[in-house]
Amino acid sequence: MLTRIISGAVGVVLIGIVLFFHDTIVLPIAVAAIIAVMLFELLRAVKLHKCMPILLAAEAAGVSVPLIYYLTSIDKVIYDYTVAGIQGDAEFYSASVSEVNRIFQFVIVLAAAFVIFITWLKKHKEIRYEQVFFVLAVMILVPQAMSTMVRIERYDSQSGLFLLIMGLCGAWIADTGAYFTGVAIGKHKLCPEISPKKTIEGLVGGILTTAIAYAVAFSCYYGFTGKRAAVAFITGAVCAVIGTVGDLSASMVKRQIGFKDYGKIMPGHGGLMDRFDSVLFVLPTFYVFITLFGVQ
Repeated sequence: MLTRIISGAVGVVLIGIVLFFHDTIVLPIAVAAIIAVMLFELLRAVKLHKCMPILLAAEAAGVSVPLIYYLTSIDKVIYDYTVAGIQGDAEFYSASVSEVNRIFQFVIVLAAAFVIFITWLKKHKEIRYEQVFFVLAVMILVPQAMSTMVRIERYDSQSGLFLLIMGLCGAWIADTGAYFTGVAIGKHKLCPEISPKKTIEGLVGGILTTAIAYAVAFSCYYGFTGKRAAVAFITGAVCAVIGTVGDLSASMVKRQIGFKDYGKIMPGHGGLMDRFDSVLFVLPTFYVFITLFGVQ
């Protein structure tokens, strides 16, 4: 228990440092590092972490996503402040930069996939198709989902940090609420074969805890209106449900593979995949909600 507490405290401190420097390149670098570790843990789960061509290809495709997005957004900001309205068209430039970003990212992923398939052809007696397509899936899912942290932070220059914290809390508040509710009144198992400790009562508690926390937080930060509180409440509830799906999905992979934890980078907690499995699903969901319905 002491090891778990110390490990968790160190993790909180590191997250605090990253959030303190949220508006600098520290955030995308930290996200890239998290992606790198998560991809390694997932490749280790399917026994491909020692196949260097596949590992390096997947890692290159993964870590490039948050860095390219950040550098592209910085380039746009510099242009907007120095050229727009004077001798250029900022709107056209923004569209052009965005298009170059998508093309560049596509080329990197395509090259990585090409390397993976070539390696598979060379080692077809050792590597099975399930392993290959698992790598291709996580190589796209993990970087895109985790890079949403950078997108959320840059969504609003005034409240990017608040939104980023709320995006992360969408997963972690739900876990906490579900845990304490399950301990207090949990009786009916949710998915006993996948996660024996999760209960239906805990799920409901996690949903309500997150929904209420969102409604209160957004109302305090932006000011209370009925519409804002309702949208925040619904956003929190949906994020809690999606986070549970992510948690159960990652647990199911571990069950079928025969793993207890994805890694040991956080003693007492497991690997980063064990800590960010629900975040993988919650961050994109939260980003979609604030994009569609706004935050103010």
